[in-house]
Amino acid sequence: MLELFQVSNKFREFLMHHSDNFSADLTSEERQLLLDIRRRKAELLAEITQLKDEIKEISTEIDAMDTEEGAKQKNLAMGKKKFNMDPKKGIEFLILNSLIKETPEEVAQFLYKEEGLNKTAIGDYLGEKNDFNEAVLKAFVELHDFTDLILVQALRQFLWSFRLPGEAQKIDRMMETFAQRYCQLNPNIFTNPDTCYVLSFAIIMLNTSLHNPSVKDKPSVEQFITMNRGINDGENLPKELLVSLYER
Repeated sequence: MLELFQVSNKFREFLMHHSDNFSADLTSEERQLLLDIRRRKAELLAEITQLKDEIKEISTEIDAMDTEEGAKQKNLAMGKKKFNMDPKKGIEFLILNSLIKETPEEVAQFLYKEEGLNKTAIGDYLGEKNDFNEAVLKAFVELHDFTDLILVQALRQFLWSFRLPGEAQKIDRMMETFAQRYCQLNPNIFTNPDTCYVLSFAIIMLNTSLHNPSVKDKPSVEQFITMNRGINDGENLPKELLVSLYER
């Protein structure tokens, strides 16, 4: 096989060096066919070169994309870590590195959907008193759909997405925004958002009292009804509603 290969190479070299002599012995049709073959060969070689260049260019672009995506993921992980330590600085880092846009809607989407965020940090950020944070809170609440949910179910869904901060003023702003959203989606349950707001607070206090081991005297259903008298524009809420909320 090796000898045959060597002979073949020698024959090819011979043809290359004596191609002009062979051409003289060919007919005009054969010479034209030979020219066509040579032209097609040149075209194929040019196409191969072009394809190689395109493949090289695409490979370079892919490598650049991989590098860019890796840097993006690294910055995202760093941003989430910063957020969990200091929510304000974390959001600033994410905006600075173009991972989120500096809009309430973008920040709210990030807080609502991104995995790996500390829920206490989310609550602290949402409760801050400044125009931007309050706009983020509103956008965050609007990502929840409370349609046709009883108040306890809506509260559970809302409070699952973050952890209530310890400051009363922060809780107040968050529950007020929640009540407005709930009444917007369920307009026929309460006469106004204030009723929903007060009752939501009462439910949170009830839940804390019933499930906190340090609270010895658990409030009864009658006490829960009493503490919510007159909160519906001076009128009482239906007893059946309050009993149902208590039992849930």
